Amino acid sequence: MPTERILTPTHQPADEEPAGLAPSLRPERISGYVGQRELIERLRIAIEAGRSRGEPMEHTLLHGPPGLGKTTLAHVIAHEMGTRLYTTSGPALTRGTDLVASLTRLEQGDVLFIDEIHRLPVAVEEFIYPAMEDFKIDVPVESGLNARTVQIRCRPFTLIG
Repeated sequence: MPTERILTPTHQPADEEPAGLAPSLRPERISGYVGQRELIERLRIAIEAGRSRGEPMEHTLLHGPPGLGKTTLAHVIAHEMGTRLYTTSGPALTRGTDLVASLTRLEQGDVLFIDEIHRLPVAVEEFIYPAMEDFKIDVPVESGLNARTVQIRCRPFTLIG
């Protein structure tokens, strides 16, 4: 069998999924998630607590090596909460305004999953903390002696990183 060398990082037509395949093999429900029983039980409690209060689930930090199921769990949580999932990655958010754009499009209860959240730049972290705690973002519009900020409210959401 001949070996194919990949010489460029560009998209190739052979990379396309054949038509008719299921778009994802990820479970949609927490009951369909296999493994990590303790974590699943804790998530089940957190999801039920959010549902019973009529609020988004508390923000959650998942950690572990690649392939452990963090992205899948974010999908499951969003589905269990009956909300939409928005996915981005820490390296993709280079400025605070990138995060503001992501946060302002969220509806009540939506889930924002930031993959590789540990790679967020410090400038972006400064925007994310008030959004998580108070669901508002302070955006600087001027600097220096005339520095002022504009406060943008965002809807309550769940951050998963």
